[in-house]
Amino acid sequence: MPVAAAVLQRLALLHGLPTEALDTLGKYMSLHTFARRAVVLNRGEEGHGLGFLLEGRLQGVDFTLDGREVGLYFVAAGDYFGELSVVDDGPAPEFVMALGRAQVAFLPREAARGLVLSTPSIAEKVMKRLSARVRSASAQRTLLSLPNPVQRLCAQLLVLVREEASRIDNAPTHQELAIMINTSRETVTRAFQVLQSQHILLRDGTTLVVQRSDALADIADGKAELTKPKPSEGA
Repeated sequence: MPVAAAVLQRLALLHGLPTEALDTLGKYMSLHTFARRAVVLNRGEEGHGLGFLLEGRLQGVDFTLDGREVGLYFVAAGDYFGELSVVDDGPAPEFVMALGRAQVAFLPREAARGLVLSTPSIAEKVMKRLSARVRSASAQRTLLSLPNPVQRLCAQLLVLVREEASRIDNAPTHQELAIMINTSRETVTRAFQVLQSQHILLRDGTTLVVQRSDALADIADGKAELTKPKPSEGA
């Protein structure tokens, strides 16, 4: 079914386009609803087009040779994904999974490519997104080379908090963080318990507040270790 121009106007990539142009794009689009953990986009899939997330949250993931899941990036409501295949006409380079119920509008590849090539403002946004993905992938390789999972966790939190000032809104779950840093959910949970007990992190619903970014940085850099507090005497 078509997507209304009023809905498309709220999408970051399309914001500012004339209503007539949005009406035309909406007629090409198809709406899809996905359940939690459903595959929105398969690696190697051809011709899927450009995806716009209207509701929910997605994560780009891939798998190592031994079958371990690796988290690559998140897609928030109002954002888009699949731009690489639109630009180079190649297959999808990774899986995109729904982290909860999600609604996605897909714009066919040829229509999406025409939009990018004919609209300089959108071409600039897409180029900046692709550049950011390259930089992020390089930084993630460096992060994954850190020698222990607690260092990787603290480094990953610092990456996320740089994007959100001193807060991480809609913070990833322990499982989502675990697959980003190549460790177990249990390891992340234990580390969080200590980080919170030492007032380095504070959880407020779905938001994480970083109270001591310097302490996170010291642990990530190997200058300090995350140790459980000693029990008080007589305890």
